[in-house]
Amino acid sequence: MKTRGQRPIGLDIGHNSIKMIQLAINGGRISVIAADKARIEPRINGDMEERRSFIVAKIRQMLAEGSFRGKKVISALPNDRLKITSLRLAEAKSDKIGQALRKEAAQRFGLDPDRDAINYVLVGDVRQGDEVKSELILFAADNDSVKSHIELLEEAGLRPVGIDTVPCALFRSFERSLQRQEDRERTAVFIDVGSRFTTVVFGRGREISFVKQVSIGGESFDKEIAAKLGVSIDEAEMLRGKLRMERTANAERGLWGSGQTSTGQEGLADQKDDKADLETLDASTRQVMVDAISAVAEQLAREVSLCFRYYTVAFRGKRVERAVFSGGQAYEKILLNVLKRQLAVEIEVAQPLRGFDMMNLNFGNDKRGLLCEWAVAVGLGLKGWNGDAEQPEEPLAAPAAGRQADSYERN
Repeated sequence: MKTRGQRPIGLDIGHNSIKMIQLAINGGRISVIAADKARIEPRINGDMEERRSFIVAKIRQMLAEGSFRGKKVISALPNDRLKITSLRLAEAKSDKIGQALRKEAAQRFGLDPDRDAINYVLVGDVRQGDEVKSELILFAADNDSVKSHIELLEEAGLRPVGIDTVPCALFRSFERSLQRQEDRERTAVFIDVGSRFTTVVFGRGREISFVKQVSIGGESFDKEIAAKLGVSIDEAEMLRGKLRMERTANAERGLWGSGQTSTGQEGLADQKDDKADLETLDASTRQVMVDAISAVAEQLAREVSLCFRYYTVAFRGKRVERAVFSGGQAYEKILLNVLKRQLAVEIEVAQPLRGFDMMNLNFGNDKRGLLCEWAVAVGLGLKGWNGDAEQPEEPLAAPAAGRQADSYERN
């Protein structure tokens, strides 16, 4: 590599946005070489060919116009192409695990074990009645989805060196902060609320304990608002953005309490120029929107609560102490308030780039400060680095059976 400590590009292709980031690590210090993002217009998501062509063209443009170095990339499979389930085995021997996984993938997901990608995380022992069993998290994807994703990357002019999963990238972006012994002994849940899916990852120390994907996201809020107001999805999205700006402006004036708002204190100062252009919503429209967002938030909170219940029953004595939220919808203050009431744990909004050297970067003029939507991209960019300040570049080889397996690798 031309630059010491230079990492492959981390590429997060979501439903409504593309994020690219490249990091460099020298002596344990992490700096951002380049970062860029692009919005995917909702109108093209219904046409897979048009969407693919747009993504390829936009990645090429970001490579040409940005400061990215090299073509190596680590990307994550789309959430809707990934299959995840937890299962328990009486034995944790590698040959027994392999047989069980092949059978489970074939029966539950209709996959071909000889052709499709199957991997797992060995979580640990759990008690089931009078028995002690080994709990695993199975990750699987059909071969055509993996192949199509790699072909998209290559068509965009990139050289894929690893295909990851969103849950593992999400956990990795926070794992680097778990350095203190007390942090390693605590259980935390990392929740990424995206456009179509919410990814829930429980972690204790530097190990993943439980993963769940919930098919509720920002699009669910917009659909509910659109149904209640009789407007289009695009109009609902615009109105929800207007509601957030209105609440932010009111929060700065002290009308919504003295706590930090969903945008973060850094973002408030930058939004002063926006207030002059702020068109306030009428009271009836505002109330309908708040009720609609709250209804979906309650539904998501119930799903996350079920995850909490499963975890506390399966891993007795291990209590969840905090929940960290990331993703583009983590700025939705109504959602965070509902989750805070329902989950009864310490809640915080992620800052995945905190402590990074970001000199001369503005992240597309993002004014919200926390940059929590970059968590998955950062985790992708960190893949292969174990946190050792003196660690040389590590090969991205497939992990051995029984270890924390966090990606599908292309050899």
